[in-house]
Amino acid sequence: MISFSVTALVFGVVFLAELPDKTALAGLVLGTRYRASYVFAGVAAAFALHVALAVAAGSVLTLLPQQIVHALTGVLFLGGAAVLLMKKDEDEEEIRRPENQSFWKVSGAGFMLILVAEFGDLTQIMTANLAARYDDPLSVGLGAVLALWAVAGLGIVGGRALMKRVPLKLITQIAAVLMTGLGVWSLWEAVTG
Repeated sequence: MISFSVTALVFGVVFLAELPDKTALAGLVLGTRYRASYVFAGVAAAFALHVALAVAAGSVLTLLPQQIVHALTGVLFLGGAAVLLMKKDEDEEEIRRPENQSFWKVSGAGFMLILVAEFGDLTQIMTANLAARYDDPLSVGLGAVLALWAVAGLGIVGGRALMKRVPLKLITQIAAVLMTGLGVWSLWEAVTG
């Protein structure tokens, strides 16, 4: 059974954390050069793989005593908030152009770019933390993958317009505040639990 509240919370946190990330920019660049649906197919597949790995890692953490899980996720959320706040603005990375515009070349380029760039990324670590925190892998996985797909879609088809209207710094600060709140909440539960 899927918990709507857990899915919505995970979606919000992961969405805000991923917006200022380099992969949103990479999706935007790929989307301006190639057919958007081909780019999205590759990017979406890579994100689905990353979420599956993160949820599996987070599910293993649930085997530990709850107080340790709460303390560990609290510290990791606070660390993630610090990383977001200390992060420098990222420049547009040069992305290699596949030799032709075929589905497999374009989606393969998008898949490989995201697979490499996102491995061990903040949102993957956050997803593992959320899976451990809520012990609801399906809801966490669904929320995380939908958030990552939404950011990828925004980046591919409309990222420039969004970034002109909403300052990247504000998005980063909101994500950091949410992560700090989750971190403090988890630490509180570790101490009082």
